[in-house]
Amino acid sequence: MANEIPFPLYHKTARKNTIQRALDTTLLFLLISLLFYRLLSLKTHGFVWLLAFLCESWFTFFWFLIVNAKWNPVDIKTYPQSLEPRFPELPAVDMFVTTADPVREPPIMTVNTVLSLLAVDYPADKLACYVSDDGCSALTFYSLVESSKFAKLWVRFCKKYKVQVRAPFRYFLEDPISTSAPNLEFKEEWEKIKAEYEHLCLKIKEASRKSAPCNLTHDLAVFANIETSNHPTIIKIIGENCEEDVPHLVYISREKRPKYPHHFKAGAMNVLSRVSGLMTNAPFTLNVDCDMFVNNPQVVREALCQLVGRESERDMGFIQYPQCFYNATKDDPYGNQMVVLIEYIGRGLAGLQGPPYSGTGCFHRRKVIYGAWPGNAASINDYEAMKEFGKSEEFQESATHALKGEKGIRKSISDYLEASFQVAACDYESGSSWGIKFGWIYGSMTEDVLTGLNIHKKGWKSNFHLLDPPAFLGCAPTGGPAAMTQQKRWATGLLEILVSKSNPIVFTLTGNLQFRLYLFYIYLLSWGLTSVPELCYAALPAYCIIANSYFLPKVQDPAILIPVAIFVTYNMLTLREYLKVDLSFRAWWNNMRMARITATSAYLFGVLAVVLKLLGLSDTVFEVTQKDDEASEDEDDDEINGTAKFTFDESPIFVPGTTLLLVHLTALLSLCLGLRPLVHKDGQGSGVGLGEVLCSLWVVLCFRPFMKGLFRRGKYGIPSSTIFKSTSLAFVLVCLGTASWA
Repeated sequence: MANEIPFPLYHKTARKNTIQRALDTTLLFLLISLLFYRLLSLKTHGFVWLLAFLCESWFTFFWFLIVNAKWNPVDIKTYPQSLEPRFPELPAVDMFVTTADPVREPPIMTVNTVLSLLAVDYPADKLACYVSDDGCSALTFYSLVESSKFAKLWVRFCKKYKVQVRAPFRYFLEDPISTSAPNLEFKEEWEKIKAEYEHLCLKIKEASRKSAPCNLTHDLAVFANIETSNHPTIIKIIGENCEEDVPHLVYISREKRPKYPHHFKAGAMNVLSRVSGLMTNAPFTLNVDCDMFVNNPQVVREALCQLVGRESERDMGFIQYPQCFYNATKDDPYGNQMVVLIEYIGRGLAGLQGPPYSGTGCFHRRKVIYGAWPGNAASINDYEAMKEFGKSEEFQESATHALKGEKGIRKSISDYLEASFQVAACDYESGSSWGIKFGWIYGSMTEDVLTGLNIHKKGWKSNFHLLDPPAFLGCAPTGGPAAMTQQKRWATGLLEILVSKSNPIVFTLTGNLQFRLYLFYIYLLSWGLTSVPELCYAALPAYCIIANSYFLPKVQDPAILIPVAIFVTYNMLTLREYLKVDLSFRAWWNNMRMARITATSAYLFGVLAVVLKLLGLSDTVFEVTQKDDEASEDEDDDEINGTAKFTFDESPIFVPGTTLLLVHLTALLSLCLGLRPLVHKDGQGSGVGLGEVLCSLWVVLCFRPFMKGLFRRGKYGIPSSTIFKSTSLAFVLVCLGTASWA
């Protein structure tokens, strides 16, 4: 029995996908066939044909990258029940929560996330929760202090009754007393806990309504006369795990000064790494955004199944959980729930070197964050190498223990408070390699992807783990402005990586990034670049109608079957993917049209932002996405019933889409009124064909939310300033198209 092979902690199996591969390959073959047809007939056609060929070449290349990512899907099965028998001394985990704006990210949301983390099904003395507040908000700190009192009741209640959802605002949406026959003790405790939570919410709500949220005395005195972008370090130990009931809870607001770059979320994460490294130095870390609460209390054990164990698991750098949402509107009207992307590309990447780091819901090995290579402990004792971690000798010692996998002699976390102020100072990273060689890497608004790429290039693997129920649930952007702002930020940050020295091409040649994962990173980082061919291709039908030209084969030409087959195959293939994951036809359509809207609007502005940065004309600006409170008081009936209307604001991000729609409407109207002749001026052209007309109608259908916005008012209508700009731009474009025909 002593030589018995221990039961594995997880098992990875390949998923059969013969039909999916056949469909993907068929579409790729059709796209290549269309390119060959274009090449063979390029000499007999003009600029329009060449432009179509260039756009279709990009689409073919992009589809090849997608097929590569989807080709080897796997399923992962974990066995958390085997974790403690194999590792009686469970490893410690440090949990990070980041928030930056108490207005856009309401403190009650952060409080619920923290409470759900404190209550996970894991020994409390092995956990520590660190909250980074980049907004340096007295309200956020006050809310955490008050919630720590409630946590003593909440954590005990959750573990005693094995509560599944451990974020109070979601748990108390349902009344278990009315749906079952609980015992009297549970009923009394449930009512008591609910009353305490409602009292907590009331106190936070009242504090948020005041100009000064609370009396700035005692612990709150440090927030007096604080400026968000110019203040000293504030570190407060809100709760210390003395009785082993509730994990440590530490508040951190790092020092900010105008002359020192703070590097947004990446900078905050590096401060969290250093402060936690001093205080608890757990070998594993978890980071979540302030809106993403724990939905599965087994999440820590599930992740550790893949991070510890057999020798073959030692090269697992991080475990990424997918982003799922509790406020997901029915049928995904804004196309941002990413269910199909997670199911097909996420599982496919798990069959390669692993998925990218997506910024939240991720477990890391601390030594990986500190720059370790798989199986390499070289230079750990090198004095010069340790100086790269900064000036703090205490932190250098802590980092050495982490890199060697040693626990070291731990003291009370309050004993490390003074040293923590030093590593959270705005000038601490000067002369170090933080954000360059290790930690969260600087240089992009999508610091998560850049950091994950830096980890993968060293040869570390990662895994994508889908749990049922989902491990975490977050708050999806609701409304057009929030969704578009998020997509613009992603496109900007991803493109920043592509044009930097840290792009995957360099890492493939000089590091250990697998070639197929390199192809995926090219796909991911090129999202923004898609805007150019998407916009050009979307404008081609309208241009052809206005200029009396064509970019598709005529109906009588047998070659018309190629683009028709591509259109039908692509839409049937993607519809099949949505139906297979139990999504509706409407959800598929919403995602299809939002893909067109996003590519021609948000992605375009992302490209422009990076171009201006490269030219030195402006720098990219990090925009915090608006996160709705747990239940918006002004939520309308459409949103409640799952038929959310598209919303707009005066942002210029809506100008390209509105302009494109107006150009197509003008082209179709001119055709209906007979303003376009049937033949070209030289008598040799055959004029616009049926294909161009149908494509123009398809674009109008995709931009139907913008069509409705032209006639609506308020937040559901396109602002008059946007309509004026778009009309002027559309007029110029139509005149140019008419001039090319004349």
